[in-house]
Amino acid sequence: MSTALDESAAGPKPLTQGTQSRGILIALWAFVVIPFVALVAAVPVAWGGWLSWPDLAVAGFWYVLSGLGVTVGYHRYFTHGSFKAKRWLRIALAVSGSFAVQGEIIQWVADHRRHHAYSDLEGDPHSPWRFGASLRGLTRGLFHAHVGWLFRRELSNRQRFAPDLLADRDISRVDRLFPLLVTVSLLGPALMGGLLTRSWQGALTALFWGGLVRIALLHHVTWAINSVCHVYGERPFAMRQGDRASNFWPLAILSFGESWHNLHHADPTSARHGVLRGQVDISARVIWLFERVGAAWDVRWPKPERLAAKLVKPVAAR
Repeated sequence: MSTALDESAAGPKPLTQGTQSRGILIALWAFVVIPFVALVAAVPVAWGGWLSWPDLAVAGFWYVLSGLGVTVGYHRYFTHGSFKAKRWLRIALAVSGSFAVQGEIIQWVADHRRHHAYSDLEGDPHSPWRFGASLRGLTRGLFHAHVGWLFRRELSNRQRFAPDLLADRDISRVDRLFPLLVTVSLLGPALMGGLLTRSWQGALTALFWGGLVRIALLHHVTWAINSVCHVYGERPFAMRQGDRASNFWPLAILSFGESWHNLHHADPTSARHGVLRGQVDISARVIWLFERVGAAWDVRWPKPERLAAKLVKPVAAR
């Protein structure tokens, strides 16, 4: 699938704004490969006794903090405007999402809005159907959608896809501070581990588990939404022609509800993605809590009549 679009489809501003710099590519390789190596090494390291309850607590804390920062913040709030939030919550969501080390917030949002504008069509930055539906093409496409696109991408035009965030002084500041926030995301777990165990060994193992392994696991869970959840799973809700977003239940907990991807593409601004019976959506519950304490309002909860109209077959919605 070509990424080129004709001028009439591209609109008033170009779809992309050039390629990544060499420095960004070097950093990208480092923050994709090194955490992945740590993830691969996690089993033998744990088997060797280098995993403690403080390590699990630190890794769990940072996984939830950064993971919800992406799902509730980067995705449902900043990209899709599923709710309105007070200033302190906006900043907190932008900062915690940056801890996931998935890129600066404005570029992340621009890429994702572009994905929705051209989902699984020409112009989608990471469609797994890019190289066709043959076994070879789909295998290549799954790798591309999962991680390959990051290394060969044309950057989505931020002026076109995220002008609201570029004009937001708070979010622009968080965007510029991304390298510092990455450092905090790595050293924060080490500091917590050192304080909990009062040892350098505790700091190092927490850096490994709460820093590198946690980042890698969250990376691949998030990327699986782009790859797996556009190929495998159920599609109970109707979407526009060409869009193949699907539900993949095994990732529901680890992704905080993001793998209920079919409803999300059928109704992108909905604050809840898991709307059918048994579909756990932790991110939606967190948004509900923010709403209850007055930090969030105008939440776009799914409406039963809208869900019923989009159902392909009769399934009980809640």
